[in-house]
Amino acid sequence: MTNVQTAAIANLGCKVNQAEMESAARLLRERGVRVVDGAAPADLVVVNTCTVTSTADQKSRQAVRRARRANPDAQIVVTGCSVQVGREAFTVADPAALLIDNRMKDGLLAELAALVGEAKHSKRDGLDRALPTLSGVEMDGIADGRAAVERTRAFIKVQDGCSFFCTYCIIPAARGPERSLSPETVLQDVRRALRAGHREVVLTGINIGTYDGGWSERGKRGAHTRSALTLAGLVGRLLEETDVERIRLSSIEPQHVDDELLRVWTDGAPRTMPHLHLPLQSGDDGVLRRMGRRYLSADYAAVVGRVRDAVPGVAIHGDVIVGFPTEGDAAWERSLAFIRSIDFAGLHVFRYSARPGTAAIRMAGHVDEPTKKRRAAALLAVAADARARWAARHVGTECDVLFEEGLADGRWVGHATDHTLVAARPDDALPVANGIGRVLVESIDSEAPDRVVGRILALARAVAPPRGAATPGVIHGR
Repeated sequence: MTNVQTAAIANLGCKVNQAEMESAARLLRERGVRVVDGAAPADLVVVNTCTVTSTADQKSRQAVRRARRANPDAQIVVTGCSVQVGREAFTVADPAALLIDNRMKDGLLAELAALVGEAKHSKRDGLDRALPTLSGVEMDGIADGRAAVERTRAFIKVQDGCSFFCTYCIIPAARGPERSLSPETVLQDVRRALRAGHREVVLTGINIGTYDGGWSERGKRGAHTRSALTLAGLVGRLLEETDVERIRLSSIEPQHVDDELLRVWTDGAPRTMPHLHLPLQSGDDGVLRRMGRRYLSADYAAVVGRVRDAVPGVAIHGDVIVGFPTEGDAAWERSLAFIRSIDFAGLHVFRYSARPGTAAIRMAGHVDEPTKKRRAAALLAVAADARARWAARHVGTECDVLFEEGLADGRWVGHATDHTLVAARPDDALPVANGIGRVLVESIDSEAPDRVVGRILALARAVAPPRGAATPGVIHGR
């Protein structure tokens, strides 16, 4: 395909999908292609699909059909997990689309590069080219919405695949076994993100705790992986070899939070964020066993305790699936009580969705949809209360906030180091976009109980030279 001037990206699903599409957007911009919002016409449209639930499959197909209707002459490239497990459905949805499944996904960037050709001169400045304008849908099993435009943080994929085969999960079939990117590849991607002006990187993977420094790319995992680079070692290299200001992990299995990782995380402060997302899935031991999880509730609680001892003020977020087969009323009540006992700062809630080929689909005792909906609603209320209580603890304290987007009322909002949402109204003379501000938290936001409101005391912002390299500068507020 020649003369590609504009491209749009539609992303459905997880942070790994988002990291993959951010890499695609960076490549397209480097080739002089303007990445436009999904609603704008484009010469090239990339759709990254999700299959975590049946609803995700349906929305993935809808996204492809919508892209074709909006761009009848465009090259449509469809990739991701839903293509991997249900390729025929996408052939029907758009016979002209180029389908790239997950087994071929390592070649996606090369395919895009071939489609757009050699780099073309662009009159847009480096920072503008660096700002992603991804359009997408974030699937959470309960509802969906437009994915946030990430102008301040970069999602960096370090690992793919999973061999754990939890009984409800189709991802091993869709993504394949664990394999890791080499540290050199990760370092290169992080440096590219920093040159683009990003202040924070989020390391992502399907099962990120299995990171092995790239050994698994060379064949079967074996004894030699014991000496390979671990996730903790990778974080250490990023801290030593780059100027990254803030590092987060997107999600990590609780059993992978070992002493080495905690040591690197505490030694790396304040550049390592006091925030961890630890999937739980259920607080009932019987359900956890039938899910094929590799811990029980007491193990999970012990990990949370170790993390809190090591990282003062850490925010613990989690995931829970409601309505898994055999989750009777007593198991549900035990799970709910355990979840309350953890005192989460945030919680994602999913309704169980039967996926073809998984072990759980053959289990007896499936929970009816009305019951799943009631339990999900109850747990969403618990989650909302947890976020609000966590936010309220910040009133009267100071925190560092990466400002991400402006609100309609003139305030700016961003995340504190522990991922709490903070809004503040800057001095008119202070450009706060992509700035890291020291904020005195004064109250709860009347418009959002899980968001706090503060006053900017000082602001360190990224000053963008012509080629987009970020140089910190400090501007003091009133």
